[in-house]
Amino acid sequence: DLSTNILILTGSPIAGRYSLPENVDFVRIPGMIKKTNDEYHSLSIRINAEHALNIRKSIISATARSFQPDLFIVDKEPLGLKKEVLPILRWFKKHHPQTRTVLGLRDIMDDRETVRSDWQHKKVYRYLDELYSEIWVYGRQDIYDSAVEYDIPEKVQKKMFFTGYLPRNVASLKMKQKTRKKFCVRNDERMIVVTAGGGGDGFKMMDTFIAMYESCKIPGIKSILITGPFMPKVERRHLAKRARPFKIKVLPFYPRMEEMFGAADLVVSMGGYNTICEILSQETPSLIIPRETPRKEQLIRAQALKKHQLIDFIPWPRLNPGNLHEKLTAMLGSLDSYRQAISVFELDGISFIKDRLRRFKDFQP
Repeated sequence: DLSTNILILTGSPIAGRYSLPENVDFVRIPGMIKKTNDEYHSLSIRINAEHALNIRKSIISATARSFQPDLFIVDKEPLGLKKEVLPILRWFKKHHPQTRTVLGLRDIMDDRETVRSDWQHKKVYRYLDELYSEIWVYGRQDIYDSAVEYDIPEKVQKKMFFTGYLPRNVASLKMKQKTRKKFCVRNDERMIVVTAGGGGDGFKMMDTFIAMYESCKIPGIKSILITGPFMPKVERRHLAKRARPFKIKVLPFYPRMEEMFGAADLVVSMGGYNTICEILSQETPSLIIPRETPRKEQLIRAQALKKHQLIDFIPWPRLNPGNLHEKLTAMLGSLDSYRQAISVFELDGISFIKDRLRRFKDFQP
């Protein structure tokens, strides 16, 4: 719809690496990196966290007031970092009530006790009721019922929608073959892709993967490690040096992950939401190694998806070269069973959201 303009407010330092569709642009705000569940540091500029957060809050408010959107979607944090979106939500309610405000939540935020305590402390339940038009949960209620787990008040549940998981572009067979050829994967080899998402906390997983090669390599596989742009350079160099004798390719970033996952026979990841959606969209079996700090989101997601035979996982405390070798060997011997389960799992989040947007537009004054 070329009559619709989309403006994205983001702290991601790699936002500019992606090609954007027509009528879509972004405004960069200072990036923040999570240290604990409630502590953030400035990602790039050397100023204290409070200063960086104040800059973010100012840019968010000024941009939103100038743009005056018909729809304002907040991602993941109901109030933003340190309540940075609270002022603009209040402004919309008072001065621009025609703006629909939507909170978009991942399928799983954290364990129930942590979320309930945090939201009670920050008065999130009250703000969900007063300041949001709708809440979209990008997951399925039969996989994880966040309405129950997070004790969402009945009044708020009435404007809460489970959209389903969000599909990604599916790589064509030709593109899969091209990607395998690009990375010199022979027809008789299996391709394993190991990804750490952003990479800030992915070193242990990748270090263990290379240690597995050093002690008990699985024959007939070609491996590619994508560390993520936030992995410290010293860690990335260390991995690359150890990977070289085994001809393991180590990349900091790959812009078309759907092609990489589509070409792979198996993906190893930590199980972040976006990565899971990308993997399931390609119908590629995956081994998840979920971190358990500062949140248990990845562990709970891995447990939930395993119940539906969609993935397998190794708990973080049990990650070692021997266990990794055993699990990968078993999975490589039963890839078809995982593919079958994934093939009947619908990712229909985009269709649901399109329907909600059409409804918004139909009722726009």
